[in-house]
Amino acid sequence: MTRDSGSYASGNWRVTEGKEEEFIARWTEFLGWARADVPGLVHAWLIRDAEDQRHFVSLALWSDAGSRRAWKQHEGFAEHMGACRALCEEMVGSDFELVVEVS
Repeated sequence: MTRDSGSYASGNWRVTEGKEEEFIARWTEFLGWARADVPGLVHAWLIRDAEDQRHFVSLALWSDAGSRRAWKQHEGFAEHMGACRALCEEMVGSDFELVVEVS
């Protein structure tokens, strides 16, 4: 992968206690919707903190920054993102560009 080969969206999620499984289901639905309705999603990951079962980090790889922006501007984005956020005490999202990859 080269420096110009993708754009990332990331989320740092603190899920309300007891809502973890529902959050996983909603996040999966959210990114499934993105794959079906918004061109450019390459891959998405949701990882869980091994020490804190309420802490999740998500990462979505988009083909380019324009595709990532289109996803966030799509009419369905607020609804799907809101469904995930509703289960959280805290959520911080960020956008990233690849700087270097070590294989």
